[in-house]
Amino acid sequence: MNTLLARRTRVLAATTATAGLLLVAGCSSSDGGSGKTTVKGVHLVKAGQLTTCTHLPYPPFQSEIDGKVQGFDVSLIDLVAKNLGVKQQIVDTPFENFKTGAFLNSGQCDLAAAGMTITAERKKNVDFSDPYFDATQAVLVDKKSGINSLADVKAKGKKLGAQAQTTGEDYAKSKGYDPISFESSDAVLNGLRTGQVQAVVIDYPVVQGWLKDKANADAFKVVDNLNTGEQYGFTVKKGNAELRAAINKALADAKADGTYKKLYEQWIGPYTASASASTSPSAS
Repeated sequence: MNTLLARRTRVLAATTATAGLLLVAGCSSSDGGSGKTTVKGVHLVKAGQLTTCTHLPYPPFQSEIDGKVQGFDVSLIDLVAKNLGVKQQIVDTPFENFKTGAFLNSGQCDLAAAGMTITAERKKNVDFSDPYFDATQAVLVDKKSGINSLADVKAKGKKLGAQAQTTGEDYAKSKGYDPISFESSDAVLNGLRTGQVQAVVIDYPVVQGWLKDKANADAFKVVDNLNTGEQYGFTVKKGNAELRAAINKALADAKADGTYKKLYEQWIGPYTASASASTSPSAS
C-alpha cells in the first residue's frame, strides 16, 4: 500500500454564478464580531460565503479547469449558495478526513462535496443530504494487460489500484484483493499509465471522463461494471439541519425545473430518468 502523500490545504475560487452576489440586507445577522454569519436561518462559518471542503482532482465532479474549480458537485452547490445570496468558496482537503467530518467539526467548512458515497459508517460522523447521484464502480485496465474481468487480475497475477479511503478501495478489499492505494483519481490514472498497476477499481463516472480523451481510450478499456448500489450525498456537520434542508431544497428544485438535467448533461453525459438519484431522504 502506498503511503498517502502529505497535502497542504488550499483555498480555491469556484467558478460560480453567485460570485458577485452580496449578503441580502435584512436576511443576515452577525455573530458577535466573530466573522460568522447566519443567513436565512443557515449558520455559515465565514461571513459572505458558503465554504465547501472537497478533494481535488475528481473529474467530472470537481477539478481545476482554466484555473478555476469546476464540475458537477461545484455547480450543484452553487445553487445552494445562490439561494442563500452568497458565493461558494472551495477548500481542497485530504479525502481521509471526510469520513470523520473533521473539517466540518473544526469549523473550517460548512459542507463537504467530494463525490462521496452515502454509507452507514460515514453517517455516524456526518449528516448526508438527500442522494444526488447514483454511482457504480468500474474496472479499467490497460489494453495490453490481457485482463478481461476483475477476476482476471488475481488469476493472472496482475496489480490492482484504487483511490485511498474510497468505496472502490473498500470493494476491492472485500473481494480479497490488496490494492495499491493512490491519493487522488489523477494519481490512479497515472498509475495505469506508468505500469504501477494494470487495472483499477474506481467510480464509473470518473472513468467516463477519462475515456473522452482519445489517448486514454486508445490505451485503456472498461472490462467490468460493478453495481454496488452506491449513491452520492453532500455532508454537513452532525445536527446542522438548517444547511442540510437548504441543500435538499436546492436539489429538489433543480430536479423539478430541469436545472439538474442540464448540469448532468454538461458534466456527466446523456441523461435519462433513471440517471437521477432517488429522492428518498437519507437517514441522518
